[in-house]
Amino acid sequence: MNKTAPQLPHVTRSQNVEWPTAGLLAMTYLCFAAATWFYDVLPWFIVLPVGGYLVCLFGSLQHEAVHGHPFRSSRLNEALVFPALGLWMPYRRYKALHIAHHNDDSLTDPADDPESYYWTKAQWGDVPPLLRPVLRFNNTLLGRLSIGPAIAVAFFIWKEARLMIAGDGRALKAWLLHGLGTALALYWIIGICNIPFWHYVLLYAYPGLSLTLLRSFAEHRAHLSAGGRTAVLEAGPLMSLLYLNNNLHAAHHDVPSLPWYGLPRHYRANRDKLLQRNNGYLLNGYGGLFRRYLLRAKEPTIHPLIK
Repeated sequence: MNKTAPQLPHVTRSQNVEWPTAGLLAMTYLCFAAATWFYDVLPWFIVLPVGGYLVCLFGSLQHEAVHGHPFRSSRLNEALVFPALGLWMPYRRYKALHIAHHNDDSLTDPADDPESYYWTKAQWGDVPPLLRPVLRFNNTLLGRLSIGPAIAVAFFIWKEARLMIAGDGRALKAWLLHGLGTALALYWIIGICNIPFWHYVLLYAYPGLSLTLLRSFAEHRAHLSAGGRTAVLEAGPLMSLLYLNNNLHAAHHDVPSLPWYGLPRHYRANRDKLLQRNNGYLLNGYGGLFRRYLLRAKEPTIHPLIK
């Protein structure tokens, strides 16, 4: 696979503030405040889907901030999503890794794409035998939704700890800032709303990450051409809002600076071109994804094109 520096297409902004994004962020905070404030009077089977949806939606808004929305100022965008509602990933580490992911020439490459779920043969050879069935199960949709969050957090923290032990000052600063963002979130969650920490993890943060992994499960595949590695999943309004239209992933990779509310129009105007470029990598809804891959791996664990 050829590896060159990312060339991210840019859309010229005509607004200092993108109000649809700012408004949605405000509504998300208000809904999250209500979903946590009324925790004691709501049954768990309401709290879990609502809490998970809101935490996942907040993560989608963090993704918008990474790509420069809703303000021109990256510091202001970071401040808007500073509370760590998802608990586990520092915003600045997410930003650095996600921008690296947007090098389409190295998409899915385990050595160069931080968001790849593939392994090289050499890496797989170092995986303990008892862990291999777990990782294979994680390549099914059921596995990704159930144990996937725990695996993602464990591997991420292990890699980040190695970076900081090696003296990576940027990673350390990102984690220190994340500690402040987590403390701010937990002050509201535990100190004000009296939600036990593990209740929040199990009913809000864990299902929120699980929903995020549902999105990423469908986004990429190994393919000889760079364009063929990125999917389009045409979804209904509820899931499209949850992922801020990032399910139209080929459109997002085509113009990463385009705000979420501009992606559907861009996709409709360029649908044939995008589907030709990605070799028809089109998935029809999340229901279809469940039917096809609930108990079957969508992709192999070892990257089929890299030795």
